[in-house]
Amino acid sequence: MTTARLSPDGPVIAPDCAVTDSELGAYTEIKRGSRISHSTLGDYSYCDRYADIANASIGKFASIASFARLGPTDHPMERAAQHHFLYRAALYWEDAEDDAAFFAQRRARRLRIGHDVWIGHGAIIRPEVTVGTGAVVAAGAVVTRDVAPYTIVAGIPARPIRRRFPPETAERLIALAWWDWPHGALRAALEDFRTLSIDAFIGKHAR
Repeated sequence: MTTARLSPDGPVIAPDCAVTDSELGAYTEIKRGSRISHSTLGDYSYCDRYADIANASIGKFASIASFARLGPTDHPMERAAQHHFLYRAALYWEDAEDDAAFFAQRRARRLRIGHDVWIGHGAIIRPEVTVGTGAVVAAGAVVTRDVAPYTIVAGIPARPIRRRFPPETAERLIALAWWDWPHGALRAALEDFRTLSIDAFIGKHAR
């Protein structure tokens, strides 16, 4: 439950979260126990409790459920050992350095999440995947491939279940780009968001 009004000046972050080298937009919220590193979170997006997000570029209005893991990091399976003593060597030996090139390669493998995406409880989305605007990732899904806009995926590995809207409706919504509206315009259209059918909403607000 939100305990503070969200702000245009930046995020509301629970005190036991860890946020490292990341940019969080206006009206964003990071809930209890979450960890975010080397990522961006667009305006109005939030993550629920104990989400773990790394090396991700996340659009606006993303809804990330508890215990989701986005951009989980890999181990070097192709080497003789895959334990992190290879790249975190300074933890084990005073005269050894961490493997900076390995960490740079990890951070370059960006995960990209579009606008108004809903990611369910416990879902995992692999690095270098793109999840399109308006998509839904079901609880417990493991996403290893790109997800098309306004598509619902589920399972291990995740597969398309159905489209949220017909392709032409999805295209019109993307063209409408309501996620880029000013805060006041969103408030003015709040009742329309709540009550109009998708076609009526697009018909009323399309320019």
